[in-house]
Amino acid sequence: MLKAFHLEKTYRQGSKELTVLKGVTLEVRRSEIVGIVGPSGAGKSTLLHILGGLDTPSRGGVFVDGECLTALDERRQARIRNKRFGFVFQFYHLLREFSALENVMLPAFVDQASLSVLQIRQKAERLLDFFGLSQRLKHRPSQLSGGEQQRVAVARALMNDPEVLFCDEPTGNLDFESGRHIQELLGRLNKEKGMTIVLVTHSPELAKGSHRVLKIFDGRIVTE
Repeated sequence: MLKAFHLEKTYRQGSKELTVLKGVTLEVRRSEIVGIVGPSGAGKSTLLHILGGLDTPSRGGVFVDGECLTALDERRQARIRNKRFGFVFQFYHLLREFSALENVMLPAFVDQASLSVLQIRQKAERLLDFFGLSQRLKHRPSQLSGGEQQRVAVARALMNDPEVLFCDEPTGNLDFESGRHIQELLGRLNKEKGMTIVLVTHSPELAKGSHRVLKIFDGRIVTE
């Protein structure tokens, strides 16, 4: 469902150029978990952001079910990101002034969904219950542990029923036990809901839960 061809990404730093991706080609099949591993600076996060439409390649293209994502205008890309993709990052990016429930509800309002406010609230409550947070609905991020904040972030990413969940170091800021819990939840999403997951990680344990692991070194895929 997701294909990338000959991706290159070059950044300019004054008069110099830094090429982060060097001709990456890959395919992600529906309902599989693909892990992306490699040393820091190898291009893992850049690749993930390009696959998810958060960044654009200098060359090459990304296709979603045959449609070229990188050729779309920003408005259509934004709609795909909101409706078909979900994103989870290392540092949660929850809005501090909102409760856990309000953070999860937010993507549905951005999408201007046809659901009523009550229906959106009920859906967000079900997601938080799925992640074991039914007693934390009114808590703000500062009142939650790191593991709880990350579970809220995953619930928020699922609010619009995405087809692909992109995870950038989802356990990188967590202790071992919280990280293991997130790993189990991602596995449940894949097994019970058929969620397609693309994740960047330094964690060998998290990578082991993937169906395939792509290793990137110096901007190129070197093993699969």
